[in-house]
Amino acid sequence: MSDVVAMTGVLDPRSGWEARHCSIAKALDVVSTRTSLLLMREAFYGATRYEDFVERAGASQAIVAARLRELVDAGLLAKVPYKEEGQRTRQGYRLTDKGRDLFPVLVALMQWGDRWENDGGRVHLHHTGCGAKVRTEVRCGNDHLVGPGDTELRRRPRTTP
Repeated sequence: MSDVVAMTGVLDPRSGWEARHCSIAKALDVVSTRTSLLLMREAFYGATRYEDFVERAGASQAIVAARLRELVDAGLLAKVPYKEEGQRTRQGYRLTDKGRDLFPVLVALMQWGDRWENDGGRVHLHHTGCGAKVRTEVRCGNDHLVGPGDTELRRRPRTTP
């Protein structure tokens, strides 16, 4: 008996499906670097200033600047001006709706890392409303808990212009 748990369904390349149309590949085009994901983590943790991102992400200033520019260009972060007393106006960063939609992905990575790579992790997310630990789950539109063996691949029908 196999331990493989897989989605069912076949996407036949002869049917016109190509990997370049894969949503996972397109998402990775946006956040494919370790630094990009760490900067998004820091944005969720409340970082807004460039200096905070540099300090907390553990990357060089040049790398942080480049990745922040990419995240802004991709629409995950937006630049917002801020001014501290006695200082010139600077640009800070805030999450956009598109960026906030990455939250469950980062929580899932954190949860996976806590379980498999980090001996339980050093920090945990808790719901401010009730105090319970936050976790990710995959659920269908009818609110059933779903695992990889409970899913099937279906090609979306083509739309004609």
